[in-house]
Amino acid sequence: MEALVALGANLPSDYGQPAETLAWAVKRLKARGVALIDESQIYRTPAFPGGSGPDYANQVIAVRSSLAPAELLAVLHAVEDEAGRAEPNKRKRWGPRSLDLDLIAVGEQVAPDADTQEAWRSLPMEAAVAAQPTGLVLPHPFMQDRAFVLVPLAEIRPEWRHPLLGQTAPEMLANFTDAALDAVRPLATV
Repeated sequence: MEALVALGANLPSDYGQPAETLAWAVKRLKARGVALIDESQIYRTPAFPGGSGPDYANQVIAVRSSLAPAELLAVLHAVEDEAGRAEPNKRKRWGPRSLDLDLIAVGEQVAPDADTQEAWRSLPMEAAVAAQPTGLVLPHPFMQDRAFVLVPLAEIRPEWRHPLLGQTAPEMLANFTDAALDAVRPLATV
């Protein structure tokens, strides 16, 4: 089944500057048996939440794997750790990092269930920063609120539809201000 992964970095790693680290991460995923189907260009985006660090390099990739979603997430975390994110201060939620790999969707799966996904999706930001899910939540509960995920997702999978919200990435992007969308710029043009 196809899975969608969001990649982000705003600190250098042993593998280079953020955009170089994203390219390295894609190669590491392939080396671990995760097949790359498609990848967006890399975008430069402001840190989220605003003012929390340097700008990010962000990208979305579509992959195929025989792994169960929780196993694929474990592979993503292992690659993050290889890039230097294992240290406790680099595991801080929504802070600067050398690599962030988020499993944003696996087909049309909802995990663990629609009620739990809705509870996470409706958390106020203050609560979401402090809370950590105890298991995998799919689709990623905050993806609809993040232009830095939706812009690259719309580039490679404009037809993908959120299984609970019923909207495609371009339809979700219609909820953003022009300023929020303008802040997500292709890295090559910066």
